[in-house]
Amino acid sequence: MKAFFIALAMLAMATVNGQGKRMILEKSNAATPIKNQGRTGTCWSFSTTSLVESECLRKGMPAIDLSEMFTVRNIYMEKAKNYIRRQGSARFDEGGLGHDVIRSMARYGIVPESAYSGLKAQAQLHNHSVMVGVLKNYLDSILKIKAPIPENWAIQFSAILDEYMGKAPTDFEYNGKTYTPLTFAKEVVKFDANDYVSLTSFTHHPFYQPFIVEVPDNFSNGAYYNLPLDELTQVTKAALKKGYTILWDTDVSNNGWAASKGYAVLPPADNAFEKDSINPDMTEGNYSQDTRQRLYEELVTEDDHLMHITGIEKTPQGKTFFIVKNSWGLKSSPFEGYVHVSEPYFAINTVTVIVPKSALDKSLRNKIAASM
Repeated sequence: MKAFFIALAMLAMATVNGQGKRMILEKSNAATPIKNQGRTGTCWSFSTTSLVESECLRKGMPAIDLSEMFTVRNIYMEKAKNYIRRQGSARFDEGGLGHDVIRSMARYGIVPESAYSGLKAQAQLHNHSVMVGVLKNYLDSILKIKAPIPENWAIQFSAILDEYMGKAPTDFEYNGKTYTPLTFAKEVVKFDANDYVSLTSFTHHPFYQPFIVEVPDNFSNGAYYNLPLDELTQVTKAALKKGYTILWDTDVSNNGWAASKGYAVLPPADNAFEKDSINPDMTEGNYSQDTRQRLYEELVTEDDHLMHITGIEKTPQGKTFFIVKNSWGLKSSPFEGYVHVSEPYFAINTVTVIVPKSALDKSLRNKIAASM
């Protein structure tokens, strides 16, 4: 089964550039099939869940289709409690980050898609646009009550989730055996949150120290280990070449992102960018740590979207591209849902990444262990 998914990924990555020359594949790592997050802002769960699925494949385990929505449901409850405790002075929406998934899997467990899809009746596509409004209105109604608020408010909140997403299982059957979410995470997925490390690169905090990344979706105040940009990029490349995959949090609203064309590049600053002209051989802009920081401070670079980097390749001219698994369905790009992202685009637009800790060299692992 693992060989099947590797072959599938390599077939999807055999792409052709605008001049009819094939990309030179350096490494394509095992990944499960493309999914569609539908009309939800839950890319953080789809991408990080895909990372965990790929780790199972990398370790030689059978392919497992894990439930993204079991995690989403648990995080909605966490966000609701945070919103109430902060008396409405916090975000309550669909967003999140990769570390939320890692934390949720450790705390609440994991279930297979077959046990909990988060879809009700005959629905084929996730849509949380109405549900999130209903949930927030309910929380705001609780905050309008003169203290003390009802002790059991969370029961009704959970009932709303049941109505739209279905009741989450407390136990379930999988391959002829009964599991709870926690026993499934431990015994089948063999999940350990300590196997992953969160990284970023900004100059307003010291390098080689962790800090809480200041972006709106970091509602749970997750800390990321801060690396110089060149090192962050090299860590990503090295991990991919070793057979690991990477969770990628990035901005997809800036010039150069063209998923419908299958590519993301960094346009030169003095050139107007036209998506129809994008190709992997086009001249790209320059980038630096300072440029990256300025764009972050100016709110140009934001954490729009999270995806899963599964491989690395080069053009015949030697430009590096990352092979990125998206969660917008097979038809979202010419490459069956994958996007090819240039190194300059990655360097400027990355907000955070999550990497399996064993992919890091020993010296960096020691630095992280000493500072966390």
